[in-house]
Amino acid sequence: RRAGSAGPRRSLLFLRHQLGLPRSASARSARVGLLGAAGAAAAASLRCPAGGMGLDPLFQAWSYFRRRKLRQCSELCSELLERPPGEQVPGGVLLYPVQAAWSLKTRALTEMVYVDEIDMDEEGIAEMLLDENAIAQVARPGTSLKLPGTSQGGGPSPAVRPVTQSGRPITGFVRPSTQSGRPSTMEQAIRTPRTGLSARPITSASGRYGRLGTASMLTNPDGPFINLSRLNLAKYAQKPKLAKALFEYIFYHENDVKNALDLAALATEHAQFKDWWWKVQIGKCYYRLGLFREAEKQFKSALKQQDMVDTILYLAKVYLRLDQPVTAMNLFKQGLDRFPGEVTLICGIARIHEEMNNISSAAEYYKEVLKQDNTHVEAIACIGSNHFYSDQPEIALRFYRRLLQMGVYNCQLFNNLGLCCFYAQQYDMTLSSFERALFLAENEEEAADVWYNLGHVAVGIGDLNLAYQCFKLTLVNNNNYAEAYNNLAVLEMQKGHIEQARALLQTASSLAPHLYEPHFNFAILSEKVGDLQRSYTAAQKSEEAFPGHVDTQQLLKQLKQHFAML
Repeated sequence: RRAGSAGPRRSLLFLRHQLGLPRSASARSARVGLLGAAGAAAAASLRCPAGGMGLDPLFQAWSYFRRRKLRQCSELCSELLERPPGEQVPGGVLLYPVQAAWSLKTRALTEMVYVDEIDMDEEGIAEMLLDENAIAQVARPGTSLKLPGTSQGGGPSPAVRPVTQSGRPITGFVRPSTQSGRPSTMEQAIRTPRTGLSARPITSASGRYGRLGTASMLTNPDGPFINLSRLNLAKYAQKPKLAKALFEYIFYHENDVKNALDLAALATEHAQFKDWWWKVQIGKCYYRLGLFREAEKQFKSALKQQDMVDTILYLAKVYLRLDQPVTAMNLFKQGLDRFPGEVTLICGIARIHEEMNNISSAAEYYKEVLKQDNTHVEAIACIGSNHFYSDQPEIALRFYRRLLQMGVYNCQLFNNLGLCCFYAQQYDMTLSSFERALFLAENEEEAADVWYNLGHVAVGIGDLNLAYQCFKLTLVNNNNYAEAYNNLAVLEMQKGHIEQARALLQTASSLAPHLYEPHFNFAILSEKVGDLQRSYTAAQKSEEAFPGHVDTQQLLKQLKQHFAML
């Protein structure tokens, strides 16, 4: 290589990023080209002040932004905006456009609170129970996410794999949609699944978006950077580079959807309705406001102009909120025809199959994900949990070890490793894995899960006193752990403490009405002491939670014979 070739190559890469050209053919590169004004200005002001002393302040701020030092970038831009243009500094005159510093600070403040809305979606209680967007109140089996449905893919039964309160098996990877499912009553919706850590907001607008607004206040203790009430949106809509940065600031940082929608409408009108990016943003505003049909029209129009993976994912989110999983799945498959091997689309199909209780199909699609991206954490975790609940702990252990090799190092992974080692009869690693999980537990809820699993291990080796202590420690860490109440009741029944067992089972069934075990155990206990009416009621609830449970059916048959004899 010639001696002078490094300089032009470096500046070429710099200008490439400045002008917003995509760094790769990634589907997520749609947001790169928003810094046109700031980038071009920074490129134009590369020359240092006369005398060659120090770095140009605007270029330094842009460098901070590139290195994700957003706080320093914002503070430096604020200093530049406070100076009058053309100010004399030691060694020369500072020449920079005010628009560039303004645009750069806007982007830095946006990036501080930016959340990718494709994966993060919170559904509040109001959206779930007051939803009027459903097409059919009584949907056909296999076409709705609201009805738990039966297992269509021959997956493990609730006797083997735990279920959420919506009746779906728990997944190997926690996402917002897998936390608790759709409740059937207001009381069930308001009661949190475990603790306040996973509490649902009353509406999605009062949840994460409210917290983002609080974060935006913290970033500007002296008041808002831009006074939206005095902003002339029509003027900014005519400047595409500034308008895009301003829209993201209003939408993400200020959480003012109405003003963001007004700006997007003016800007897309100025662009003569030919800019697909603005149509996607209008669709996002409509989605945030709950106008799903209008959002669907905007996303479809954007897809006609520019085929983007992000737009497909947003449109699928609309269909899922409208409870049309089959339409969303077809959309993903059409997207795969145009973008073969796109991981996010394959993963979207797998998630829908999993939410519709079609576990075997979900596992096949997760394997397809791993063929394209063998470091996809969600796919590895879900396949591992599927093997574990399919009575293949040795294979599950290989997947969890793969996660460990990739650098995932948390309480949940070591908890799963401990369970896999125990059921695979590798007892030397079981207790050490659980010890590491307890050490890495970040909160009481995680510690409760570990103690609960340790109780299961103790039951498996026959040490009932240790199991009793572990389940007690579970309740110390998390007082709403229904499964621990149920297991403690079984241990109390073995000791002959009938009244204590009955109280524990009643607590468990009230905390988790979707579990069949507390209802069935209460039915057995009541039948033993001669309280046949309570036994029959509890057995009916058990059958409702798990229709295929043979022991419940036999108990109901016996009770009906007793009642017939009376």
